[in-house]
Amino acid sequence: MPSPLLSTVLLLICSNVFMTFAWYGHLKDLSAKPWYLAAIASWGIALFEYLLQVPANRIGFGSMTLPQLKILQEVITLSVFVPFAMFYMNQPFKWDFVWAALCMVGAVYFMFRG
Repeated sequence: MPSPLLSTVLLLICSNVFMTFAWYGHLKDLSAKPWYLAAIASWGIALFEYLLQVPANRIGFGSMTLPQLKILQEVITLSVFVPFAMFYMNQPFKWDFVWAALCMVGAVYFMFRG
């Protein structure tokens, strides 16, 4: 059985893939459709996000503090969003992605230091 930290990270990665598509995928795939159809489709996708995110947070909360869990979530969100933006949404690479990631590394350091 994987450790609570590994289980949490894997579930949050999968959850964030669904979340990113629910929040932003409609901008590409449903841009010609009415907004309410995009909202309904996004809600359907978001259901799968929550089916992964809620257990991830429950598992992680047993071995991490709430602030640690939140920072972990934000790091994973950025790690999923950048490839999504570049490869799915065809956004160009920006050095701002790197600088944001370095800021997140600092946040992880401060939240997880002993």
